[in-house]
Amino acid sequence: MARLVFHIDVNSAFLSWEATRRVSLGEEDIRLIPSAIGGDRDKRTGVILAKSIPAKKFGIKTGEPVAMALRKCPDLFLARPDFKLYEQSSKAFMDICRERAPVVEKVSIDECCWDMTGTHRIYPDPVAIAHTIRNRIRSELGFTVNVGIGNCKLLAKMASDFEKPDKVHTLYRHEIPTKMWPLPVGDLFSVGHSTAEKLERAGIKTIGDLAKADLSRVQRVIGVKAGKQIHDYANGIDPSEVLAAPEEAKGYSISTTLEEDVITA
Repeated sequence: MARLVFHIDVNSAFLSWEATRRVSLGEEDIRLIPSAIGGDRDKRTGVILAKSIPAKKFGIKTGEPVAMALRKCPDLFLARPDFKLYEQSSKAFMDICRERAPVVEKVSIDECCWDMTGTHRIYPDPVAIAHTIRNRIRSELGFTVNVGIGNCKLLAKMASDFEKPDKVHTLYRHEIPTKMWPLPVGDLFSVGHSTAEKLERAGIKTIGDLAKADLSRVQRVIGVKAGKQIHDYANGIDPSEVLAAPEEAKGYSISTTLEEDVITA
C-alpha cells in the first residue's frame, strides 16, 4: 500500500496568531500592513521572527536584526513575542488536526505531519479533506495554513512549501520530475545556503541535477552522510515514519540581541 502523508504548516505563525488576537479585539489586521514579530522597537534590539507579506515587499527577512528591518521600513509595526499566545494557538490548531488523522506528529509549534496511509475508505479524496481542514482552521481559528500531500514526509513537506498562503498542494512520486526537479537545489529540504553554494559550484544547480548526479560525486562535494541524505531526498526517498509522540521541545529562544555591538580583540 502506498504511503500517504500530509504536512500542515501555519502561514507566518507568530505574526498570524498575533494578528488573529488583535482582530478578535476589534483592532487592525496587522497581516495587511508592514509588520513583524520580534525584539524591542525602542531599543532596536532582537531579530525578526516573522513578517507580513507587505513587510516582505520592503526586503525584510526572518532572522535579520530589528535595527536593520527598521532601516528598511521605518514605519514597520513591531510586536513583541508572546509565547503563551503561541502555545494556546498551537494547541487549538493541533486539536483540530488530531480529530481527523489517526497519527499526528507535532514537528514544531506551527507544523505537523499526518500519516493518512490506509484511510482511503474514510477519505477517498485526499485533496478534498485537505481543503476541508484548511477551511475549518481558517473559519474557526482565524488564521491560514498550507497543506502538502505526498507519499512520504519529505514530499509532503516540500509540497507545503509551494505557493503560499492558504493553499493545498500535492507532490506524489510521479509528480517529482515536473514539480520538484526544476526547483533550485537550495529549495530542497535540509539544503542550507552553504551547501547549496558548494553544489552550485560543482554544476549541480537544480534538484533534478542533484537527483541525477552520481552519488559518489555528491559525496565528494559535501560529505558521505550528508551527500547520501540529500541525494535520497532529491529522488523523493524518505523512509522516516510519522511519530505519534515526538520528543518535546526543550524551550524557546527569546531572540534578543545586545543594544551595542560587542567587539573582541
